Amino acid sequence: MLAASFKRTKIVATIGPSSNSPQVLEELLLAGVNMFRLNFSHGTHEEHGQVAKYARHLSDKHGKPVAVLADIQGPKIRVGTLPIDGLPFVRGNVVRFQFGADYEASGVIPVQHDISKYLKNGERVFLRDGQVQIEVEKIQKQLITGKVLTPGIVFSNQGMNLPDTDLGGDILTPKDIADIEFAASQGVDYIGYSFVQTADDIHKLRERLVKLKCDAKIIAKIETAAAVENLEEIVAATDVIMVARGDLAIETKPEAVPAAQRRMIELGKQYRKPVIVATQMLESMIQSQQPTRAEVSDVATAVLEGTDAVMLSGETAMGLFPVEAVKMMKRVILYTEREEIAGRNNLPEWRDFGHERQNAISAAAVVLANQLPAKVIIAETSSGQTARNISALRPNMPIIMVTDHKRVYYQMAIVWGGKSYFAKDMKGATDHVIRQLKAAENITKGDAAVVASGNQPGLVGGTDKVVIKITE
Repeated sequence: MLAASFKRTKIVATIGPSSNSPQVLEELLLAGVNMFRLNFSHGTHEEHGQVAKYARHLSDKHGKPVAVLADIQGPKIRVGTLPIDGLPFVRGNVVRFQFGADYEASGVIPVQHDISKYLKNGERVFLRDGQVQIEVEKIQKQLITGKVLTPGIVFSNQGMNLPDTDLGGDILTPKDIADIEFAASQGVDYIGYSFVQTADDIHKLRERLVKLKCDAKIIAKIETAAAVENLEEIVAATDVIMVARGDLAIETKPEAVPAAQRRMIELGKQYRKPVIVATQMLESMIQSQQPTRAEVSDVATAVLEGTDAVMLSGETAMGLFPVEAVKMMKRVILYTEREEIAGRNNLPEWRDFGHERQNAISAAAVVLANQLPAKVIIAETSSGQTARNISALRPNMPIIMVTDHKRVYYQMAIVWGGKSYFAKDMKGATDHVIRQLKAAENITKGDAAVVASGNQPGLVGGTDKVVIKITE
C-alpha cells in the first residue's frame, strides 16, 4: 500500500494541452500527482469532463486515489481586443477604458466587465500581471480615465487587477455559475473559488452547492488584499486554502507574499484545513528540463513550512516537460522531508487544537504513536475529519485513512502524510489494511499500529477510541 518512497507533501498538477491525453495523465499519476486541477479559465466543458472521467478510470486501474479540482475563473477582469502588435502605455499619458468599447473606432480601451461602478478616483489599475500601472483620475458614467504611472505594452485579453477596489456582493459571474453546475454534474471533489474576499463568499458558494446536491469541498484561493485582511474568518469557513501567489503579489505587494504564505500554513494547521501553495513553483520547467536553484529552494521552503500540497500550473498545463516537472517536484519533496524529519523531535506540533472529542482522540493517537513508536496510524473516518485532525499534528509516521465513502476516499488524496484506502464495509477494514501492509512488507511481525476509530463504524463524527494493534 505504501510506496517505497512515501512523500507526505502532496502534488497538484494543472491539466492542459500538454497533459490532457490519457497517456500523459497516467504518467502524471504514476509520477506522484495527487490532484488534477481543471482550470476553467481555459478549455471547454467537454475537455474538462474527459479529464475527470480519465481521472476516475486511472484511480481504479492503479488503486491510487487522485482528487479532481474544478478551479473556477471568478471575476477575472480582462481588456478586450487591441491592435495585434499590442498597445504602448507611455508614462504620464492619459488613457481611457470602457466596458464593451471598440478601440479601433474610438481609441477607448475595451474592458470585458463594467468596472466603473466599483472603481474610485485615486485607485490603481494593474495590467499585464502588474507590469503596467494606472491611477484612476475620473469616472464619468461607464468611461474611466486614468494616468499611466508605469509604462509597458498591453495585448488583447490580458488581465487587469484592482488591488484597491472592493468588488462587493456575490463575486460569481454567469460563466462561473455555469461552470460550477457543470463541475457538480461531473462529480468533482473540490471547487476552487477565485478572488475570495470574505467568509460570506464561502457561505454563498456552499449554499449553491447544497442546492445542486454537490458534496464537493471548497478551496478558497487567497489572492486579494481583502482576503488577507479577512484571512482567519475565511480559513474557518472554507475546507481548503490555496496560497495563490501570482495575483496575491499584484493585489498586495511581492515582499508581503512569503509572510502571508507562512501565516496561511499556520492557520491551516490550527483549523485542520489543508493548504496548497501555488504559482511559479518550477516555472522555468515550462521550457527547460531543469529548474533554477531558486525554484528548488521555493518548493523546499513550502515543504519545511508544513504546507499540505504544492501546485504546478503552466509547468504541466502547457510546458514541454510536464511529467519531468512532477518527478522533479517529488524529488525535492522527498529529500526535504527526509532531512526535516531526521532533525525533528517526536513531539506533535501542539497548537490551539480545540476541546471537541474528535480532536482529543486524534491528539491522543498521535502522542501514543510517537511514544511507542508505531509504524503507522490508521484513521477510520467517514467524513475525513479524523484524518485531517491527525494530519494537522504532523506525526512522524504515515497515516492510513480508511473510509467507506468514495468521495471522501478521493478528497483525502491531498491530506498531508496520508494514504487513502477505500473499504466497502468498515467492519474489519482495519484488520484487512494491516494484512495488506504486512503483505507489502511495509510492516512486519511485532510492529505496532495505532488505530483511531469509533464503536459505530461508518458513523460521521463517531470517532471515540484509540487502540494499539500489534502485527502478528
